[in-house]
Amino acid sequence: MIERAVIDGRPVGADARFMLTARYGHFTAMQVRNRRVRGLDLHLARLDEANRELFGAPVDRDAVLGAVRAVLGGDARDGSVRVYVVETDRPHVLATLAPPAEAEQGPYRLRSVVFQRYLPHVKKAAGFAQAHLGRLVGREGYDEALLTSAHGIVSEGSITNLGCFDGERLVWPDAPMLRGITMRLLERVDVPQERRPLKVADLAGLGLVFVCNSRGVVPVGQVDDVALRPDPALAARVLGWYDAVPWDALD
Repeated sequence: MIERAVIDGRPVGADARFMLTARYGHFTAMQVRNRRVRGLDLHLARLDEANRELFGAPVDRDAVLGAVRAVLGGDARDGSVRVYVVETDRPHVLATLAPPAEAEQGPYRLRSVVFQRYLPHVKKAAGFAQAHLGRLVGREGYDEALLTSAHGIVSEGSITNLGCFDGERLVWPDAPMLRGITMRLLERVDVPQERRPLKVADLAGLGLVFVCNSRGVVPVGQVDDVALRPDPALAARVLGWYDAVPWDALD
């Protein structure tokens, strides 16, 4: 445990020292509206699965819900909430609140990069590599990094999942990835779905390519130098499915 720390030359208290120590763990991110969240069962399942893998024990569901309610307080109805389980002397449940965020209109421009995350199925508390890649492609005018294998197989975005809709079925990359909450919600839609290996060149042959995360769904208009033409009708259908997902009460 860190006994003493300074930030910009100023000593910091025990809480700040704790955060400097708590580097090992996992988290989930959610958008809260009117003290409700989409896919609450999926958020709890994600935390439980990761907790069993990283710490060898189920997550404390009551502690998670209590942390969310505590960070919202008695007055906040909307916000971007993250729940972390991190370890110092033992695992601790933390929650943070930021202003609510909505998905951009798009279409997004994606830049492919060769990168595979360690334990990609776990939403890990530390995300330096993904943040760095996002900054790099942002400097080139792109909105998001698209992670691929050395052989060009698409897996996911740096902070999103990538999906496709050809008018008949939803298509997801068949590659190691974090199955995000929004992706899992769309997997519940009553429409044929499949996973298949995808390369950047394959995306132009699909009617709609989109990225999704806790903020929502955004069509993709370009990947590297491959121009895509998002079908507005297909986009409306996917957005409609997401908008129809019910909100679960936190109180």
